[in-house]
Amino acid sequence: MPDPKGFLRHPRREAARRPVPVRITDWREVYPVAEDGLVREQATRCMDCGIPFCTSDTAGCPLGNRIPDWNDLVRTGSWRQAAEALHATNNFPELTGRLCPAPCEAACVLGIGGGDPVSIKLVEVEIANRAFAAGWLAPQPAPVPTGRSVAVVGSGPAGLAAAQQLARAGHAVTVYERDDAPGGLLRYGIPDFKLEKGQLDTRLAQLRAEGVRFRTGVQVGVDVSATALRDGHDAVLLACGALAARDMPETPGRRLPGVHRALDHLVAANRVVSGRSGTTTIDAAGRHVVIIGGGDTAADCLGVAHRQGAASVTQLDLYPVPPAHRDEHRDPWPTWPWILREYPAHEEGGAREFAVAVTEFSGAERVEAVRIQQVTVERREGRRLVTPVPGTDRSLPADLVLLAIGFDGTEDAPLLAQLQLVRTPGGTLDCAPDWQTSAEGVFVAGDAHRGASLIVWAIAEGRAAAAAIHSYLDAPGTLPSPVTPSARPLSAS
Repeated sequence: MPDPKGFLRHPRREAARRPVPVRITDWREVYPVAEDGLVREQATRCMDCGIPFCTSDTAGCPLGNRIPDWNDLVRTGSWRQAAEALHATNNFPELTGRLCPAPCEAACVLGIGGGDPVSIKLVEVEIANRAFAAGWLAPQPAPVPTGRSVAVVGSGPAGLAAAQQLARAGHAVTVYERDDAPGGLLRYGIPDFKLEKGQLDTRLAQLRAEGVRFRTGVQVGVDVSATALRDGHDAVLLACGALAARDMPETPGRRLPGVHRALDHLVAANRVVSGRSGTTTIDAAGRHVVIIGGGDTAADCLGVAHRQGAASVTQLDLYPVPPAHRDEHRDPWPTWPWILREYPAHEEGGAREFAVAVTEFSGAERVEAVRIQQVTVERREGRRLVTPVPGTDRSLPADLVLLAIGFDGTEDAPLLAQLQLVRTPGGTLDCAPDWQTSAEGVFVAGDAHRGASLIVWAIAEGRAAAAAIHSYLDAPGTLPSPVTPSARPLSAS
């Protein structure tokens, strides 16, 4: 019998991080492999809950992961069976376990009333770690080909998930990627201290063994026309992400050298770390760095700046300091709460300022300072109202500025014009409930459909779109997709 007091007897615990003085000298992952006792203890807390109604809705996990199932298997040391249960709903748990912000933990039953949720993300990534180490990720090629062909444009998590599902159903799948190696933002947008690329390469090897072909260095719409793509395949999936970065074009001094989009900084750094580039011109070494933005991308830039040897780093957030704990009136369980989130990069150094807006970038031949002002932020009728606080102007030294202020949907590339697809006002691509766009046989999934979102949503949409494509092709057999998130336009959500 489970101990009904177990979740009180065992507190929530996280995996230990590598010491800051050590980890900022290299690019290896912050978290080493956790020891079995810690992982099984956290899994036991889940079992001691008694009534895991956290699984009754996708609010906790868009992928529909049956978290109590694999927690129970980990509790008893049945690691291989846990890996099988986890992979039944999630193609890439080694990625979600590292990169997902864990909405499942916000929806954990133990968190009701201010309690501490189970460390679900810890258990998930350790199941995946053990599956990799033990060689349990055997390819699953389809025994019989269907004779149908599918093109997937983009090799991020949505495209890869769809490609794997379709290949396992027997379709000939070709993934087109404009970069020189597959992975999308997983390859060049995510720093190695969060995801060492060996994890990605091992998974890509599995997909290749299952029959997925990758064509890299190909920009569809430029190197290959949309007509050629549709003529050469029975269906097309657009999983090209949401990489149209927001900017600050009206801010004086924006065009000064030294002011860059965050993604340009991250991609350049990742290419150096990967060995595909010798140097980067967007280097924080010896510079006073100002990062504008308060989310994941800003934290990634912070960690990169530390490892590049920045003289100082200051992160600016437009919004006030969030509360330390969930406000049950504002964000009742199981919704994702607005709270102060500390990333590993924040304990590595740097300053963090809230409720400030940038009014000017200044300098002679390149940026030398950032002018900021305190502000108040309100929401009125769905709109954000930013009000400056008089007399709070001041300057910060800055010879490298990184804009990490979000994305405005998928890029308006030639491919869209060739397919006669028009982006919505939010920058996304609309589709019918079967994930098909207005172009016959052309489907969409992931950030290109949702806008910049979580990796779990990307994988969930990739799986659902793959099931829709399989049905469209009228091919024999079935393609499992346990959870089918809504394909309704984002504006209706």
